[in-house]
Amino acid sequence: MPELPEVETVTRSLAPLVGRRVISAEFRNLRILRGGDPERMAARLEGRHIGAIQRYGKFIAIALREGGYLLIHLGMTGRLLLGGEVGKHTHAIFTFESGVLLFDDSRQFGSIQFSEEFPARVARLGPEPLEVTFDTFAAALKRRNTRIKALLLNQTFLRGIGNIYADEALFRSGIHPLAVASRLRASRARMLFDAMVEVLTEAIDAGGSSISDYVDAEGRMGFFQFSHRVYQRTGEPCTACGTAIRRIPVAQRSSHFCPKCQKR
Repeated sequence: MPELPEVETVTRSLAPLVGRRVISAEFRNLRILRGGDPERMAARLEGRHIGAIQRYGKFIAIALREGGYLLIHLGMTGRLLLGGEVGKHTHAIFTFESGVLLFDDSRQFGSIQFSEEFPARVARLGPEPLEVTFDTFAAALKRRNTRIKALLLNQTFLRGIGNIYADEALFRSGIHPLAVASRLRASRARMLFDAMVEVLTEAIDAGGSSISDYVDAEGRMGFFQFSHRVYQRTGEPCTACGTAIRRIPVAQRSSHFCPKCQKR
């Protein structure tokens, strides 16, 4: 699933759409729509201009100049493409005065929602990892008596972090995925905070991680997958000590870690 760096990269690549007017919108699959029939949603979008495009966690929030928001979640395999050919996995087509935006999703776990107000379910998500202060982050850890890997995946704790970057941040900070959040000393909390910011920033600079279907709106792949130190490297040697990377389930997700470098 595209995580914060991938969604940020896609969001930035959509910048050419700002200011353009929606001529028409076509929705070909009801499964991806939230809260509305396709014809009514298309009618509400037509004629409105793109005011701003921002990332909110793993959501792409498109604010329309005349009011309203188009919220897009890429799910596991969703892709937003400027131009390109319409195919069997194309579920939405947005036509502008100049250009076309396609929403493709082979597994159909993504979603598109139009709302006149910013959706409450999205507004309730936790703070932005690249904006939250260390003091706020550390205080929140102390209130959570849960496994740190599971907590990092909780979108009400922080919005946007997923399996890849939780694993990578925990490795860089030397913290075991099963460590209890509330028991982390201030120094270890600081290491985790710094590692989280570092790995997310590096991944954005590299255009995200292209592991399966992910590309930006121009069809460009990311390169951060070549910098993964533990994620999906089960059995391979740790880049720091040479110990074989292990994988265990945490919060029903695979967690990759070095049993020597990462301590509880």
